[in-house]
Amino acid sequence: MEPAEDQPDLILVVDDDEDIARFVEFNLRLHGFDVVRASDGQEALEKVEQRRPDLAVVDLMMPRVDGLELTRRLRANPLTSALPVIMLTAKGMTVDKVHGLTAGADDYVVKPFDTAELIARVSSTLRRNKEFREVSPLTGLPGNSRVRREITDRIRSGVDYAVGYIDIDRFKSVNDRYGFSRGDEFISALARSLHRAVVAVGLPPAFLGHIGGDDFVIVCAPDQVRPLTERAVIDFEKAADDLYDPKDRGRGYVELRDRRGNIQRAALVTLSIGVSVSVAERRFTNPMDAIAVASEMKSVAKGQPGSYVALDRRRATG
Repeated sequence: MEPAEDQPDLILVVDDDEDIARFVEFNLRLHGFDVVRASDGQEALEKVEQRRPDLAVVDLMMPRVDGLELTRRLRANPLTSALPVIMLTAKGMTVDKVHGLTAGADDYVVKPFDTAELIARVSSTLRRNKEFREVSPLTGLPGNSRVRREITDRIRSGVDYAVGYIDIDRFKSVNDRYGFSRGDEFISALARSLHRAVVAVGLPPAFLGHIGGDDFVIVCAPDQVRPLTERAVIDFEKAADDLYDPKDRGRGYVELRDRRGNIQRAALVTLSIGVSVSVAERRFTNPMDAIAVASEMKSVAKGQPGSYVALDRRRATG
């Protein structure tokens, strides 16, 4: 059931310092927010399972699961990947460290903080998130606007990044052979495989989006591309094999009738992945350019047999 429109936003406050947590809760409630508290990242993950918050205010330094690890886990889970996070950081942190935090968090507030500033950042982050909130009803993953925002955030922070564009080869053959319901199972299987791969590569947090149909986008650090895509390909091909009828799986193809009634053979599905990389030698300053080059490389991958990753290796000189 969808929450009522006038229901207050639920804020998850995660801090092992009970005095600070109570202070933050009091001020958030004073400004009309609903609040749930957790004393560390592990308890926060449990609270997220029980109640779906609209935003999390997270302390960086905590026992068991700290703020960075909590944010990584939230980003890696398709159900919470779009949850906005504001990080509470210690005074005197270097600019580089703060940039590292904001690669996973949406914003940060330095302790000791001004109450008015915290409320303002919570309100602005919620407003911005609602403007960009769009998720795939099939996979629960964020869509086009959130993908563009993720790339824009990395462009602004000046970090090296890679964009991967993924789709399923011969996906139409699955729909034609088994129907759209089974086709959706293949899409969900790819979402799960990519999700597991994103979790496995660790920090910095990689981003996973679903832009429609069997098309997915990952945004990650350049050195994460190979381990992420290798794991995803192996995982998906195994999952896809299990979705075929035993007869089709055993012979390695499905039989389809064309418009003239002739039987055609379609090989089992694989993945095509195109990757664009933004580094010092070649910076993408527009998210659409990075996506366009990744899409172009995906077309190159389509021309290769089996699952294939095509990486754009051009530099500024061409």
